[in-house]
Amino acid sequence: MERRTPDREALFRLRGPVPPGMAVSLALQHLVAMIVGCVTPAIIVAGAAGLEMGDRVVLIQASLVMSAVSTFFQLYPIGGRFGSGLPVILGVSFAYVPSMQAIAADGGGIASIAGAMLVGGAVAMLVGLSMKHIRRLFPPVITGTVVFTIGLSLYPTAINYMAGGTGNTAEVIAAKGLPSALIYGSWENWLVAALTLTAVMLLNNRGKGVCKLAAILLGMLIGYVIAIPFGMVDFSGVADAAWFSLPKFLHFGVKFDPASCIAIGLLFAINSIQAIGDFTATTVGGLDREPTDRELKGGVIAYGASNILTAFFGGLPTATYSQNVGIVTTNKVVNRTVFAMTGGFLLLAGVCPKFAAVLTTIPQCVLGGATVTVFSTIAMTGMKLIASQDLTARNTTIVGLSAALGVGISQASSALSQFPDAVTMIFGKSPVVIATIMAVLLNLLLPKENR
Repeated sequence: MERRTPDREALFRLRGPVPPGMAVSLALQHLVAMIVGCVTPAIIVAGAAGLEMGDRVVLIQASLVMSAVSTFFQLYPIGGRFGSGLPVILGVSFAYVPSMQAIAADGGGIASIAGAMLVGGAVAMLVGLSMKHIRRLFPPVITGTVVFTIGLSLYPTAINYMAGGTGNTAEVIAAKGLPSALIYGSWENWLVAALTLTAVMLLNNRGKGVCKLAAILLGMLIGYVIAIPFGMVDFSGVADAAWFSLPKFLHFGVKFDPASCIAIGLLFAINSIQAIGDFTATTVGGLDREPTDRELKGGVIAYGASNILTAFFGGLPTATYSQNVGIVTTNKVVNRTVFAMTGGFLLLAGVCPKFAAVLTTIPQCVLGGATVTVFSTIAMTGMKLIASQDLTARNTTIVGLSAALGVGISQASSALSQFPDAVTMIFGKSPVVIATIMAVLLNLLLPKENR
């Protein structure tokens, strides 16, 4: 059998040996585009759950490792049916953050999130199995409304982080003997957050090459350095972290809370449809064709199954990453070796608790300054999906009313105070659930406009 030599042209095909140097550089390009988005949800949820330092490290570590595992499942389908076989990267999704924050803050903790993920993973697999029947319920105006609402719902999180984190009151900071600069709302927090945001914006709009691609990562590094003189960075927990460790099975346990399962299960159904969009964008932009039914079905089934596995190992929900899809459509590189290397780098980062411990030292104001741009991009992505359809009176009613009810009810903290706690958890904690239900119902009930 003739052995093929690495070929530059193979970068633009799914298979074939590629030059190692080019493969590594392209893999790192994908890594820097998604690494911040992959670890930030874990940091946010850990804060909402009040986890100790050791458990925070475990949560970040598990999220990184299982993101790598989920990516491998998609790249290399099992039996030709479990996985898409397409060049995609999976990571922890911001779409679940508002609901996970609510679950964690209400005492459910990571165990309730894990239980909801098991249900959500099963929902996603059912969506994959019944793809042709369910897909019509989620046209771009619906998915756009959902994504737009997710972005809106994350804005308060970013602002609270820019101010230093709501849990860092003057009393808490004094009791822990921490610098006053860390007090929620202090001018130091806002200064560091503003400088971080400025750095991200300059790099994103003026940078070129890797500087533009890694604008958020580099902006966070700049903010991190600025925060050190204010005493905001504490390395005490890093020394105790091990250099190598594997995720622990059922470290946080599993608890099934019906309200949490319904809220997260609905999000899994929505993200299954969103994954179809990412798979389609990948094949159209990188392979000049539409995805096959087998690729879509296998991709969504693997998405659900890999999240069930992730729940058992203490990670957070993963999903396809649109920023990596954007890279594919730009450079047309689709060789699976490049994406496998990216997954390998994620895996290496995840099995090193020392790396995860360093990530926990990032001040909240730095996270807020960097991620507010991510959240605004999410909202604008939703707007682009909505604008891809004609903005008729019918469509604007669907979008406007769904977002208004979703965001309005979740922001009015006592709006559902007379209802059972389960109702409040499902409909009152995250605007995404009500916005999704309303968008689907309005799309089905409102009469179609005559062309």
